[in-house]
Amino acid sequence: MTAESIAARGKARTDISKLRALVRENFQAECDFLAELVKVASDNPPGDTAPHAHKTAVLLERLGFAVERYDVPMELVSAHRMRSVTNLVVRCRFGPGPVIALNAHGDVVPPGAGWTRDPYGAQIVDGMMYGRGVAVSKSDFATYAFALDALRKLGAPIRGTIELHLTYDEEAGGDLGPAWLLAQGLSKPDYAIAAGFSYAVVTAHNGCLHLEVAVTGRSAHAAIPSTGIDALEAASGVLNSLYSHRRTLVDRKSQVAGIGSPQLTIGLIQGGINTNVVPDRIVFRLDRRIIPEEDPASVEQELRELTIAAARCHPGAGVTIQRVLLAKPLRPLPGSQQLSERLCRHGQFVFGDCVHPTGVPLYTDARHYAEAGIPVVLYGAGPKTIEEANAHRADEKLRLSDLEKATEVVARTLLDLLGP
Repeated sequence: MTAESIAARGKARTDISKLRALVRENFQAECDFLAELVKVASDNPPGDTAPHAHKTAVLLERLGFAVERYDVPMELVSAHRMRSVTNLVVRCRFGPGPVIALNAHGDVVPPGAGWTRDPYGAQIVDGMMYGRGVAVSKSDFATYAFALDALRKLGAPIRGTIELHLTYDEEAGGDLGPAWLLAQGLSKPDYAIAAGFSYAVVTAHNGCLHLEVAVTGRSAHAAIPSTGIDALEAASGVLNSLYSHRRTLVDRKSQVAGIGSPQLTIGLIQGGINTNVVPDRIVFRLDRRIIPEEDPASVEQELRELTIAAARCHPGAGVTIQRVLLAKPLRPLPGSQQLSERLCRHGQFVFGDCVHPTGVPLYTDARHYAEAGIPVVLYGAGPKTIEEANAHRADEKLRLSDLEKATEVVARTLLDLLGP
């Protein structure tokens, strides 16, 4: 080993020690930053998220970041059944080199019932912060911002650019968030890291198909139902066929650890006129999770054929099928291994626990980067499982020690990728 390589290794160790110290010194400020984000509602629906984006921008500017604000045109926002969307981009240019984007979403599902703590209170109990969005994924607004802040303050020679992509429609599909930023040419990253959890690096995830099925009949007086065509009876036949099909999906298993089999859920149903009237229209929506090995077009065709065939068993009934959402599965791209290997290595060192690559049965905004040909993985602040965080449930929570450690992992990984 040469004297130069020995000196370089010593400098690298010094930089890592300084980076850890910077993350620790600023950790209380990071917790305060996250608390302020949790206290501002950004529920989607209804999807009026611009006020939260404004608050986030102000907090970032207090940290010394220049924040670019991008308002999505209202016609697009309305078409996606939202009220306002403002996406934020922060760019830190250190020098010539690759661009790495860090993406997290600030819109959240509504709190729902069952909370024992204020969902917008950001209360801290036994080292846990409680609040809607504290884990999914306002936490990674903080993780990424404070990892980047630590790198700025480190002063090490870094090549390339790090961007924060803070977007606001993941809960509605992400078309107005990362997909919109990329389509508008507002960013062209070479790599991306998206919001995730601390004890695993997600390299693949499910896709999702939402279909709206409308079964139509003809209304009639309940005293003489034979003069009508019962849409509910026909819809029941369609639903029974879909539920029978669901039982067969267990035989299809993904080869990606953590994903399992495809899933089918009928999550919404409405219809009918009154108790004493034969229903003339029943509408329901289904959610079909698509494993990475499946072809989304084939999955949709299979469900359409199944639905139409079942409706035909009820003479006079009609059926229409409309696609509401199609999120393609995330599959690893060449280059994503560079990200996952470094995140796993630094994660294992910082957490003292195994951090491994895996898949998840969710769908996320990360897929928009992959569809644009950008290698992407998911990593951020959070527990080992979604259930531990109460994500999308009452009393959502985040262990603050995980936030601190994940911030260090991301900062170390970025230094590893872009440093000397």
